[in-house]
Amino acid sequence: MLRYIGNKLFYTLVSLFVLITATFFLMKAIPGDPFTAEKKVSDEILQRLYQQYGLDKSIPEQYVTYLGNIVKGDFGISMKRLNQDVSGIIGQTFSASLKLGVVAIIFAVIVGVLLGMLAALYHRKFLDSAAMVMAVLGIAVPSFVVASVLQYFFAFKLGLLPVSGFKTPLHYVLPVLALSAQPIAFIARLTRSSMLEVLHADYIKTAKAKGLSWFQILSKHVLRNGILPVVTYMGPMTANIVTGSVVIEQIFGIGGIGKQFVEAIGVRDYPIIMGITIFYGILLMAARLITDIAYVFIDPRIKLSSGKEG
Repeated sequence: MLRYIGNKLFYTLVSLFVLITATFFLMKAIPGDPFTAEKKVSDEILQRLYQQYGLDKSIPEQYVTYLGNIVKGDFGISMKRLNQDVSGIIGQTFSASLKLGVVAIIFAVIVGVLLGMLAALYHRKFLDSAAMVMAVLGIAVPSFVVASVLQYFFAFKLGLLPVSGFKTPLHYVLPVLALSAQPIAFIARLTRSSMLEVLHADYIKTAKAKGLSWFQILSKHVLRNGILPVVTYMGPMTANIVTGSVVIEQIFGIGGIGKQFVEAIGVRDYPIIMGITIFYGILLMAARLITDIAYVFIDPRIKLSSGKEG
């Protein structure tokens, strides 16, 4: 197990290095810099700004310096905000994003698994058709469209829920619904397909022949094997929710890390863009690593030989 985890951790670190390198050079490849749009700034002041933030050095020199700072845990200082370091900005705004993401993930798993179970248990009946129609809509419609529709009907037309902000439990409802719509659809389809396969397996017929109750069969055999694809999907789902929260936070005026990221892109604030990208990358890769490890514990068919899945 330790070799398996070490192997996964090594590839996670390699992926993080590639992410940092690709993001850095892609960002530098875009014409202009954070001070291009500054008004009425003399060449002398502009040169001092370049020297202060190291932009007067060659791009390879900037890259090596940035990597060295990252190893020391230094994400740099904002180029647009006075005396604000990137770590502090992430720390101050991440709590809102974390709350939104965690609630959306829990809601998506519960609702998605329930819909998938109902669809499988009532196969080719009304509940099955209704659940799958909802799943198709959830996959097909982008989250920002879902967010706009929800805002229009539940906030503007009916006045039942707040249109923006993130202060009370009611403020969570619309952003969580918009953010979790697509994951719910995927989980429902995965659960339905997996459970249908399990329900027709020979060992389920054997369990019935032994006289086990339907509840025992469902809880001990069907549900455990049926949610394996959902566990596999947890990593990509976390990625979808994290990246999707960037847009959702902007639409609902939530002062989370996603909103900071969008604003930083608008003004080309390099340290914030890089810092949040790396932070997101660490979160996503950690989620993927945890998912891989959890899958080993849930599915005993996975063999851990030579640190590889067999």
